Amino acid sequence: MDRETFLAALDAAGMRPAWPNRLAPARPVGEHVGMAGGTSTTRLPLQGGLPPSGAVTGPVVEIACDESGFSGTNLLDPATPVIVHAGVDLSRDEAAELIRTLRSGFRFSPDEVKSRQFLRRREAAEAVRWFLSALRGRAHVHLVDKEFFLATRVVDLLLAEPSYAAGTRLSGDRRPAAAALHRAGRAAGGGWAAFLAAVVEMLRTKRRDRADDRSVERFFAARDALRRDVGDAQAGAVLDALDPARVAAVQARLYAGDRTIPPPLEPLLPALAETVLHWSAGRRRVLVIHDEQSALTEDRLRRLQAALAAGDPAGPSPLAGLVMTDSRDDPRVQAADLLAGVARRMSGTPGDGPLRPLLSPAPDHGPDAVVATHDPGTAVRAHDPSAEPAEQEAT
Repeated sequence: MDRETFLAALDAAGMRPAWPNRLAPARPVGEHVGMAGGTSTTRLPLQGGLPPSGAVTGPVVEIACDESGFSGTNLLDPATPVIVHAGVDLSRDEAAELIRTLRSGFRFSPDEVKSRQFLRRREAAEAVRWFLSALRGRAHVHLVDKEFFLATRVVDLLLAEPSYAAGTRLSGDRRPAAAALHRAGRAAGGGWAAFLAAVVEMLRTKRRDRADDRSVERFFAARDALRRDVGDAQAGAVLDALDPARVAAVQARLYAGDRTIPPPLEPLLPALAETVLHWSAGRRRVLVIHDEQSALTEDRLRRLQAALAAGDPAGPSPLAGLVMTDSRDDPRVQAADLLAGVARRMSGTPGDGPLRPLLSPAPDHGPDAVVATHDPGTAVRAHDPSAEPAEQEAT
């Protein structure tokens, strides 16, 4: 559906507003426009990122990104079973027109279109179909099932040398073991949930009283209980290979602040890596424009940049840099934010409908395809938007 057809459909349904509803223009850093449209609080300086130190040479593409479903280290929150990382290849003008078209039919906040506002309207389905159709070939969505992410952490960090390539296609030789563990664990019932909770407890090393830390001991008790219910040989071999001394050594390195180990409960970094690898396609570098996100520190991004470069020693890293921005100031990031929110709330629907052409893994992946953070053998769990708190809308 093109823009004019979409607007005509809004007119026919009596949904097109009479008031002007234009994308809010970019405002200087240091100002924030509140819900009523007036300047209110002062913005803090943007944190993190890895801007290029000089001119980026060679073929490069600038991709605007955002995520949805980030829950910090609380990876077992049933309200957010997946995290989505979305990227769009749009110019500022193209993104502004896309958002303006959506705003012309719905009354959103003065600052930006948010997916929670968007999807809870009964008339949103047609607009969502138009939005996703308009982005075909210009957008990419990477889904991360958080339970499967934890399964990859067990394999990548506790059985192999920890690396910033963990959880990405660059460590794809370990994905079959993680997938086997994930499937067998989910089939085992309650022991799987207890095992994952023990994994999170053991790897969450910040703000913990270490004087009486028995988390490794509890992890192995949960491993033993799960092992009794797992009949799959490959999954059983993964559980049997876990060694108390090695696991304790990894935890000790985390306690000591060893930055060579990627943050163990942070799925956003491998999701970002997959986004970069998708857009790079082995032919060009990717400059990421990203909504501010505390997990994307300069040190972590430098290490991720180096890990991605190791995938092709003959060339520079596919990650040219990452520039933080405020989504209120960049319509491209607004489009990525909306896409990420729509994708998270649509994940788990049969066939993923109009979202499917934008998803990673692609629909033509065969059964042996390497999937970094989503197990192709199980469906992505559906998300219930009603489980989230309501977001205030403009009046």
